[in-house]
Amino acid sequence: MKICLAPIMGVTDAVYRDTFGKYFEGVDYAISPFISSVTGRKLKPNYLKDLFPERNTLLPLVPQILSKNADDFLFLAEKIGELGYTEVNWNLGCPAPMVAKKKRGSGLLPFPDQIDTILEKIFSCWPHKVSIKTRLGRYSSDELLKLLEVFDRYPLSEVIIHPRLGVQLYRGTVDLVAFCDCLTQTSHRIVYNGDITSASFLYSLQEKFTDINTWMIGRGLLTNPFLAETCKGENRQLNSGSCRKLLLQFHNELFRQYEFFLSGPGHLLCRMKAIWNYWGLFFIDSQIITKKIQKCTRVDQYNDCILSFFETHPLAQFQS
Repeated sequence: MKICLAPIMGVTDAVYRDTFGKYFEGVDYAISPFISSVTGRKLKPNYLKDLFPERNTLLPLVPQILSKNADDFLFLAEKIGELGYTEVNWNLGCPAPMVAKKKRGSGLLPFPDQIDTILEKIFSCWPHKVSIKTRLGRYSSDELLKLLEVFDRYPLSEVIIHPRLGVQLYRGTVDLVAFCDCLTQTSHRIVYNGDITSASFLYSLQEKFTDINTWMIGRGLLTNPFLAETCKGENRQLNSGSCRKLLLQFHNELFRQYEFFLSGPGHLLCRMKAIWNYWGLFFIDSQIITKKIQKCTRVDQYNDCILSFFETHPLAQFQS
């Protein structure tokens, strides 16, 4: 079994990925949050800073590109290749309305001919691997079923499918029936992504989809950083006390790293609050924790709040 850390914009950046890899086990590789292609032929020096190799030392990384234009995709891929990467992932799944309305991410899924044209040019020019992250469609699961025929014309390294529609965002449940239909319509290696929040759910997926060996986990791993090693049976014999200690060490190092890389206490608090939207769910009384953290306006206030939580609030059952 392989487990991939999903890209979560505003959270799973280089600081998070490398710090996560230092404290937790079970994740085999990560895909970066998308980097948008640019029109023109100039990039600011720090445009790709999240991909700099010196900032990504612990988890193998596949950079992700958001684009609707082959030339712009190739220009960005070339710059990424110059950093030493030999694979890129094309984002055809982002459901954000501001992205989709511009025919990017899941907004491009209703246009198979345009996707075909882009892939043809990419594979005629890019010498390295390309994978795709997608959804069932923007409006209908029929969209991906039609696209899988297009995908099969090209040597994609893998196709990652989140079995929701773009217009669903993250609402509702994953459509496992439609996902199963996709498996019968492609020869590509498929990676499952969506709602893996417990080892028991992943095991149930393994029983249904026996040909799948790689699982992408996003929100589940952000909420419970021990989930990947639990799914793999890599039991470090952690108890509630040792988990709490490890989580606090993880938090403190993340905080120090962001304090160095981000510009000012406002940005620091904003980033930590975004992370606690997930972490809070790992504690009992998660709504109380999240609400109090979101009200913090000063760094010292935040630190006092966090210390109190780690000292007094019990963890949810982390091996569920």
